[in-house]
Amino acid sequence: MTNMTKMGFGRQYRDMNAKTVKFMGEELIPIIGQYVNGQTAIRLVDQDGHPFMTASVAHDVNIDDDCVIIKNYSENEGILEALIEAEIIEKPFCEIPVNFVTLYVAVLK
Repeated sequence: MTNMTKMGFGRQYRDMNAKTVKFMGEELIPIIGQYVNGQTAIRLVDQDGHPFMTASVAHDVNIDDDCVIIKNYSENEGILEALIEAEIIEKPFCEIPVNFVTLYVAVLK
């Protein structure tokens, strides 16, 4: 299995130098790509390459190319901390309130 698995969203996939993310009892491989609006996307796949979750969202805001917007609510609750601990992203520097939830903007490492 290669860490360059295409997941059918966005463009420009690359691995994270074999880094893994521990979340919900799983050891996951981050796949970095781009949404159609150009923002960074993070999908996590299991060790067999099967899709597990999408950690990011695209939103109608301007952010730098090296930044990502993280969804840390609902089924994604706790992923922000897991991505920081795995050194995939830095701690968020900005919050975006959207209705009843908050999105987090962080720099991709």
